[in-house]
Amino acid sequence: MILVDTSVLVDLFKGVDNAPVHSLREAIHQQIPFGLSSIIYQEILQGAKTRKEYKILQEYLSTQRFFNPKDHLSSYGDAADLYFRCRKEGVTIRSTIDCLIAQTAIDHDLYLLHNDKDFLAMRTVIDLRIYRGSYGE
Repeated sequence: MILVDTSVLVDLFKGVDNAPVHSLREAIHQQIPFGLSSIIYQEILQGAKTRKEYKILQEYLSTQRFFNPKDHLSSYGDAADLYFRCRKEGVTIRSTIDCLIAQTAIDHDLYLLHNDKDFLAMRTVIDLRIYRGSYGE
């Protein structure tokens, strides 16, 4: 199963042609289960340019599979620890939200499909499973 990050969904919706979007299309074609988290849902919706676009995104995204932190207290603590460990190793993570997204993937043993340098940086410190499809990273 795959957790699809905001970065890939934004590119998909904008019609960007890149490896992560190709990997998502490939996963859809191969019927590989995928989903998003509530925070990814929020990030996508808050990027809407118009009320009409917001409603379209809301209707579509609400039909998708959702993965959320397994335990709000410990998962958020683990996400903070992930940030802490990265910082101690000299790895700067620009978004604490990305730590929570990574922790959600870890909580559910999911592959993460992304187009975000923060996740690449995290991988130097933690074991984060990345979905590449046949398009590489």
